[in-house]
Amino acid sequence: MSESPSTLVIGGTGTTGSRVVTRLRAHAATVRIATRSAAGGGRELVRFDWSEPETYAPAVMDVDRIYLIAPPGIVDPVPQVAKLLEIAVRAGTRRVVVLSSSALPDSDSGPGALAPLIRTTVPEWAVLRPSWFMQNFAGQLASGIRERAEIVTATGDGRIGFVDAADIAAVAARALLDPTPHNADHVITGPAALSYAEAAGMISAATGRVLRHRQVSTTEMAARFAEMGLPPDYAAFLAGLDDKIRQGAEDRVTTTVAAVTGSPARSFAEFVDTHRMAFVP
Repeated sequence: MSESPSTLVIGGTGTTGSRVVTRLRAHAATVRIATRSAAGGGRELVRFDWSEPETYAPAVMDVDRIYLIAPPGIVDPVPQVAKLLEIAVRAGTRRVVVLSSSALPDSDSGPGALAPLIRTTVPEWAVLRPSWFMQNFAGQLASGIRERAEIVTATGDGRIGFVDAADIAAVAARALLDPTPHNADHVITGPAALSYAEAAGMISAATGRVLRHRQVSTTEMAARFAEMGLPPDYAAFLAGLDDKIRQGAEDRVTTTVAAVTGSPARSFAEFVDTHRMAFVP
Protein backbone atom coordinates (compact mmCIF):
# COMPACT_ATOMS: atom_id res chain seq x y z
CA MET A 1 0.00 0.00 0.00
CA SER A 2 1.01 3.61 -0.41
CA GLU A 3 2.42 5.57 2.51
CA SER A 4 -0.77 7.64 2.68
CA PRO A 5 -3.53 5.21 1.76
CA SER A 6 -6.85 6.49 0.55
CA THR A 7 -10.11 4.77 1.48
CA LEU A 8 -13.30 4.84 -0.57
CA VAL A 9 -16.36 4.47 1.65
CA ILE A 10 -19.35 3.20 -0.29
CA GLY A 11 -22.52 4.16 1.52
CA GLY A 12 -20.52 6.85 3.30
CA THR A 13 -23.63 8.79 4.27
CA GLY A 14 -25.50 5.74 5.60
CA THR A 15 -25.85 4.05 8.98
CA THR A 16 -22.47 2.33 9.15
CA GLY A 17 -20.67 4.22 6.39
CA SER A 18 -21.04 7.63 8.01
CA ARG A 19 -19.64 6.21 11.25
CA VAL A 20 -16.76 4.60 9.38
CA VAL A 21 -15.96 7.98 7.83
CA THR A 22 -15.90 9.58 11.28
CA ARG A 23 -13.55 6.89 12.59
CA LEU A 24 -11.20 7.21 9.63
CA ARG A 25 -11.08 10.99 9.93
CA ALA A 26 -10.25 10.63 13.63
CA HIS A 27 -7.15 8.71 12.55
CA ALA A 28 -6.28 11.38 9.96
CA ALA A 29 -6.89 8.92 7.13
CA THR A 30 -7.63 10.13 3.61
CA VAL A 31 -11.31 9.45 2.89
CA ARG A 32 -13.38 9.51 -0.28
CA ILE A 33 -17.15 9.23 0.20
CA ALA A 34 -19.12 7.53 -2.56
CA THR A 35 -22.58 8.96 -3.03
CA ARG A 36 -25.15 9.11 -5.80
CA SER A 37 -25.22 12.90 -5.52
CA ALA A 38 -21.83 14.53 -5.05
CA ALA A 39 -22.77 17.96 -6.41
CA GLY A 40 -21.54 20.77 -4.18
CA GLY A 41 -20.35 18.35 -1.52
CA GLY A 42 -16.67 19.19 -1.47
CA ARG A 43 -13.53 17.36 -2.51
CA GLU A 44 -14.17 14.29 -0.36
CA LEU A 45 -17.34 13.32 -2.22
CA VAL A 46 -17.28 11.33 -5.44
CA ARG A 47 -20.29 10.37 -7.50
CA PHE A 48 -21.04 6.64 -7.43
CA ASP A 49 -24.15 4.71 -8.37
CA TRP A 50 -24.34 0.92 -8.47
CA SER A 51 -26.80 1.13 -11.37
CA GLU A 52 -24.35 3.22 -13.44
CA PRO A 53 -21.12 1.26 -14.13
CA GLU A 54 -19.55 4.31 -15.74
CA THR A 55 -19.22 5.80 -12.22
CA TYR A 56 -17.07 2.91 -10.94
CA ALA A 57 -13.68 3.80 -12.40
CA PRO A 58 -13.62 7.48 -11.33
CA ALA A 59 -14.68 6.47 -7.81
CA VAL A 60 -11.83 3.98 -7.29
CA MET A 61 -9.07 6.01 -8.92
CA ASP A 62 -6.02 6.20 -6.59
CA VAL A 63 -7.88 4.26 -3.88
CA ASP A 64 -5.95 1.71 -1.78
CA ARG A 65 -8.86 0.46 0.31
CA ILE A 66 -12.63 0.19 0.03
CA TYR A 67 -15.39 -0.10 2.60
CA LEU A 68 -18.00 -1.87 0.53
CA ILE A 69 -21.75 -2.06 1.03
CA ALA A 70 -23.49 -4.05 -1.71
CA PRO A 71 -26.29 -2.52 -3.78
CA PRO A 72 -29.40 -2.37 -1.57
CA GLY A 73 -32.63 -4.21 -2.23
CA ILE A 74 -31.07 -6.70 -4.67
CA VAL A 75 -31.17 -10.46 -4.10
CA ASP A 76 -28.12 -11.10 -6.31
CA PRO A 77 -25.60 -8.22 -6.04
CA VAL A 78 -22.61 -10.27 -7.21
CA PRO A 79 -22.51 -9.15 -10.89
CA GLN A 80 -22.31 -5.46 -9.96
CA VAL A 81 -19.85 -5.99 -7.09
CA ALA A 82 -17.62 -8.24 -9.22
CA LYS A 83 -17.48 -5.56 -11.91
CA LEU A 84 -16.49 -2.90 -9.38
CA LEU A 85 -13.80 -5.13 -7.85
CA GLU A 86 -12.36 -5.92 -11.27
CA ILE A 87 -11.98 -2.22 -12.01
CA ALA A 88 -10.70 -1.41 -8.50
CA VAL A 89 -8.03 -4.11 -8.41
CA ARG A 90 -6.82 -3.12 -11.86
CA ALA A 91 -6.56 0.47 -10.58
CA GLY A 92 -4.48 -0.56 -7.58
CA THR A 93 -6.91 -1.30 -4.74
CA ARG A 94 -5.49 -3.96 -2.40
CA ARG A 95 -7.82 -4.08 0.60
CA VAL A 96 -11.60 -4.41 0.77
CA VAL A 97 -13.76 -4.58 3.89
CA VAL A 98 -17.27 -5.70 3.01
CA LEU A 99 -20.40 -5.36 5.14
CA SER A 100 -22.21 -8.69 5.05
CA SER A 101 -24.47 -10.20 7.72
CA SER A 102 -24.37 -12.87 10.39
CA ALA A 103 -27.46 -14.30 8.68
CA LEU A 104 -25.72 -14.90 5.34
CA PRO A 105 -23.66 -18.10 5.15
CA ASP A 106 -21.40 -18.51 2.14
CA SER A 107 -23.21 -19.62 -1.00
CA ASP A 108 -22.67 -19.92 -4.73
CA SER A 109 -25.16 -17.18 -5.57
CA GLY A 110 -27.11 -14.36 -4.00
CA PRO A 111 -25.89 -12.17 -1.10
CA GLY A 112 -24.05 -15.14 0.43
CA ALA A 113 -21.71 -15.21 -2.57
CA LEU A 114 -20.21 -11.82 -1.73
CA ALA A 115 -17.82 -13.11 0.95
CA PRO A 116 -16.22 -15.79 -1.30
CA LEU A 117 -15.96 -13.18 -4.06
CA ILE A 118 -14.06 -10.76 -1.81
CA ARG A 119 -11.71 -13.46 -0.49
CA THR A 120 -10.72 -14.59 -3.97
CA THR A 121 -10.52 -11.17 -5.65
CA VAL A 122 -8.40 -8.97 -3.39
CA PRO A 123 -5.21 -9.88 -1.48
CA GLU A 124 -6.28 -8.08 1.73
CA TRP A 125 -9.81 -8.32 3.04
CA ALA A 126 -12.24 -8.58 5.92
CA VAL A 127 -15.85 -9.75 5.90
CA LEU A 128 -18.00 -8.07 8.54
CA ARG A 129 -20.93 -10.22 9.65
CA PRO A 130 -22.91 -8.11 12.12
CA SER A 131 -26.14 -9.17 13.72
CA TRP A 132 -29.22 -6.92 13.49
CA PHE A 133 -28.59 -3.22 14.12
CA MET A 134 -29.84 -1.58 17.31
CA GLN A 135 -30.44 1.48 15.11
CA ASN A 136 -33.38 -0.33 13.49
CA PHE A 137 -35.39 0.35 16.64
CA ALA A 138 -34.86 4.10 16.32
CA GLY A 139 -35.26 3.91 12.53
CA GLN A 140 -37.58 1.60 10.62
CA LEU A 141 -39.33 0.28 13.75
CA ALA A 142 -39.69 3.66 15.46
CA SER A 143 -42.99 4.74 13.90
CA GLY A 144 -44.72 1.53 14.99
CA ILE A 145 -43.28 1.96 18.48
CA ARG A 146 -44.38 5.60 18.75
CA GLU A 147 -47.76 5.39 17.04
CA ARG A 148 -49.04 1.90 17.92
CA ALA A 149 -46.78 0.85 20.80
CA GLU A 150 -45.82 -2.32 18.94
CA ILE A 151 -43.02 -4.08 17.11
CA VAL A 152 -44.14 -6.41 14.32
CA THR A 153 -41.95 -9.32 13.18
CA ALA A 154 -42.11 -12.96 12.13
CA THR A 155 -39.27 -13.90 14.49
CA GLY A 156 -41.38 -15.50 17.23
CA ASP A 157 -39.37 -15.91 20.43
CA GLY A 158 -36.05 -16.14 18.58
CA ARG A 159 -33.19 -14.14 20.06
CA ILE A 160 -30.77 -11.79 18.32
CA GLY A 161 -27.43 -10.31 19.40
CA PHE A 162 -28.44 -6.76 18.50
CA VAL A 163 -25.35 -4.61 17.85
CA ASP A 164 -24.77 -0.87 17.75
CA ALA A 165 -23.74 0.46 14.33
CA ALA A 166 -20.97 2.43 16.03
CA ASP A 167 -19.38 -0.85 17.15
CA ILE A 168 -19.61 -2.23 13.60
CA ALA A 169 -17.90 0.92 12.34
CA ALA A 170 -15.18 0.59 14.96
CA VAL A 171 -14.38 -2.93 13.76
CA ALA A 172 -14.51 -1.77 10.14
CA ALA A 173 -12.09 1.07 10.79
CA ARG A 174 -9.57 -1.28 12.39
CA ALA A 175 -9.92 -3.71 9.48
CA LEU A 176 -9.27 -0.85 7.07
CA LEU A 177 -6.40 0.82 8.93
CA ASP A 178 -4.45 -1.92 10.72
CA PRO A 179 -1.04 -2.41 9.07
CA THR A 180 -1.56 -6.17 8.94
CA PRO A 181 -4.66 -7.18 6.97
CA HIS A 182 -7.23 -9.11 8.97
CA ASN A 183 -8.07 -11.58 6.18
CA ALA A 184 -10.86 -12.85 8.42
CA ASP A 185 -14.61 -13.04 8.87
CA HIS A 186 -15.78 -11.02 11.88
CA VAL A 187 -19.13 -12.04 13.38
CA ILE A 188 -20.18 -8.93 15.30
CA THR A 189 -22.85 -8.87 18.02
CA GLY A 190 -23.77 -6.91 21.09
CA PRO A 191 -23.12 -8.31 24.59
CA ALA A 192 -26.48 -10.11 24.93
CA ALA A 193 -28.99 -11.95 22.75
CA LEU A 194 -32.57 -10.69 23.11
CA SER A 195 -35.93 -11.56 21.63
CA TYR A 196 -38.03 -8.71 20.28
CA ALA A 197 -40.40 -9.23 23.21
CA GLU A 198 -37.50 -8.76 25.63
CA ALA A 199 -36.32 -5.69 23.72
CA ALA A 200 -39.85 -4.29 23.85
CA GLY A 201 -39.86 -4.83 27.61
CA MET A 202 -36.63 -2.87 27.99
CA ILE A 203 -38.02 0.01 25.93
CA SER A 204 -41.20 -0.08 28.03
CA ALA A 205 -39.18 0.16 31.23
CA ALA A 206 -37.18 3.10 29.90
CA THR A 207 -40.15 5.08 28.55
CA GLY A 208 -43.00 4.13 30.87
CA ARG A 209 -45.08 3.05 27.85
CA VAL A 210 -46.40 -0.49 27.47
CA LEU A 211 -44.87 -1.83 24.27
CA ARG A 212 -45.66 -5.24 22.77
CA HIS A 213 -44.13 -7.51 20.19
CA ARG A 214 -46.79 -8.59 17.69
CA GLN A 215 -45.89 -11.80 15.92
CA VAL A 216 -47.07 -12.43 12.36
CA SER A 217 -46.50 -15.18 9.80
CA THR A 218 -43.60 -15.14 7.37
CA THR A 219 -46.05 -14.62 4.51
CA GLU A 220 -47.63 -11.62 6.21
CA MET A 221 -44.20 -10.20 6.97
CA ALA A 222 -43.19 -10.48 3.32
CA ALA A 223 -46.36 -8.62 2.37
CA ARG A 224 -45.55 -5.87 4.89
CA PHE A 225 -42.06 -5.47 3.45
CA ALA A 226 -43.51 -5.28 -0.06
CA GLU A 227 -45.94 -2.58 1.10
CA MET A 228 -42.89 -0.58 2.21
CA GLY A 229 -41.82 -0.49 -1.43
CA LEU A 230 -39.30 -3.35 -1.49
CA PRO A 231 -39.19 -5.61 -4.57
CA PRO A 232 -41.27 -8.77 -3.95
CA ASP A 233 -38.27 -11.13 -4.18
CA TYR A 234 -36.28 -9.05 -1.71
CA ALA A 235 -39.28 -8.74 0.61
CA ALA A 236 -39.59 -12.53 0.64
CA PHE A 237 -35.86 -12.83 1.32
CA LEU A 238 -36.08 -10.53 4.35
CA ALA A 239 -39.12 -12.34 5.71
CA GLY A 240 -37.21 -15.59 5.35
CA LEU A 241 -34.49 -14.16 7.60
CA ASP A 242 -37.15 -13.52 10.25
CA ASP A 243 -38.13 -17.16 10.01
CA LYS A 244 -34.51 -18.22 10.53
CA ILE A 245 -34.37 -16.05 13.64
CA ARG A 246 -37.50 -17.78 14.90
CA GLN A 247 -35.66 -21.08 14.50
CA GLY A 248 -32.70 -19.84 16.57
CA ALA A 249 -30.17 -18.99 13.85
CA GLU A 250 -29.19 -15.64 15.42
CA ASP A 251 -29.14 -16.69 19.09
CA ARG A 252 -25.43 -16.03 19.60
CA VAL A 253 -23.03 -13.60 21.26
CA THR A 254 -19.43 -12.95 20.21
CA THR A 255 -16.55 -10.96 21.69
CA THR A 256 -15.41 -9.59 18.34
CA VAL A 257 -15.90 -5.91 19.17
CA ALA A 258 -13.68 -6.10 22.26
CA ALA A 259 -11.12 -8.36 20.57
CA VAL A 260 -10.68 -6.11 17.53
CA THR A 261 -11.13 -2.64 19.05
CA GLY A 262 -10.13 -3.09 22.69
CA SER A 263 -13.46 -1.67 23.91
CA PRO A 264 -16.60 -3.59 24.95
CA ALA A 265 -19.67 -3.67 22.75
CA ARG A 266 -22.48 -1.31 23.71
CA SER A 267 -25.46 -2.87 25.47
CA PHE A 268 -29.05 -2.57 24.29
CA ALA A 269 -29.96 -0.89 27.59
CA GLU A 270 -27.38 1.83 26.90
CA PHE A 271 -28.74 2.28 23.39
CA VAL A 272 -32.34 2.62 24.61
CA ASP A 273 -31.33 5.13 27.27
CA THR A 274 -29.59 7.29 24.65
CA HIS A 275 -32.47 7.10 22.15
CA ARG A 276 -35.40 7.20 24.59
CA MET A 277 -37.08 10.13 22.85
CA ALA A 278 -37.28 8.20 19.57
CA PHE A 279 -39.76 5.81 21.22
CA VAL A 280 -42.33 8.25 22.54
CA PRO A 281 -45.04 10.18 20.62
